[in-house]
Amino acid sequence: MSKTVILDGGMGRELKRIGAPFRQPEWSALALWEAPHFVEQAHDAFVQAGAQVITSNSYAVVPFHIGEQRFARDGARLAALSGELARKAAAKAAQPVRVAGSLPPALGSYRPDLFDEAQALAILRVLVAALAPHVDLWLAETQSSLAEVRAVKQALAGQPQPLWLSFTLQDEDGDGVARLRSGETVAAAVAEAIRLGAAAVLFNCSQPEVMAAALDAANVVIAREQASLQLGVYANAFPPTPKDAKANATLDDIRADLTPRNYAQWAALWVEKGASVVGGCCGITPQHIAALAQALP
Repeated sequence: MSKTVILDGGMGRELKRIGAPFRQPEWSALALWEAPHFVEQAHDAFVQAGAQVITSNSYAVVPFHIGEQRFARDGARLAALSGELARKAAAKAAQPVRVAGSLPPALGSYRPDLFDEAQALAILRVLVAALAPHVDLWLAETQSSLAEVRAVKQALAGQPQPLWLSFTLQDEDGDGVARLRSGETVAAAVAEAIRLGAAAVLFNCSQPEVMAAALDAANVVIAREQASLQLGVYANAFPPTPKDAKANATLDDIRADLTPRNYAQWAALWVEKGASVVGGCCGITPQHIAALAQALP
């Protein structure tokens, strides 16, 4: 069995847990301008837990979280700082650690209905230019639609680092078909990722329970296309997120049943279904990542 690559966990909730400045709507971005040492501390905790890829704390460095004026004034600086802090943590790690440049859904998580290509490109290009000197790969996270990932690909024009595309899934029961939050199928998303030249497709910021079906759908497309594509999963610890959810509308509870041991059991299932990259999203702590590093090959 091949070795699993271990990702880090959820930055925002880890910052809140260790006492960093944290509030909505700024979320994880607040620590970057008020107390960046907490960001480095969170990276260090995930590295010490066994993470082999850590993600820049740039997810919330967008107008949706920090406002239009602050983004125009400070967005590039904050994004660059997020890359510098991740690189610093990776450089002092005892094991080899890569830095993934986090590219969020530019106009809001779980909101494919708000997508506008021109607006998204303008935001993403600021993040890409600021992060590029510091990252080993690009991780477009919590993507809800095919249009969002097409914009990411445009914004990355000329960038040599590998691209990982990570989609968020519908948590609620539907018609039995694995779907993105836009309603588009996982099969269509994986086919588009192959067309765009992605090195990996992942599924994140959704419940553990929906990930296996997405992996099954992805495997069918990969076999049909005879593609060389890594698969990965990093679930969140939230209750089901309904279709009309709005990011920043509330601070979601964390499920008590997703202990590190139980989360590692979910991860073992994902590895059986072909995932070679595994980590955690919102609410998944360094303790969870340590359990993955110990349990997975």
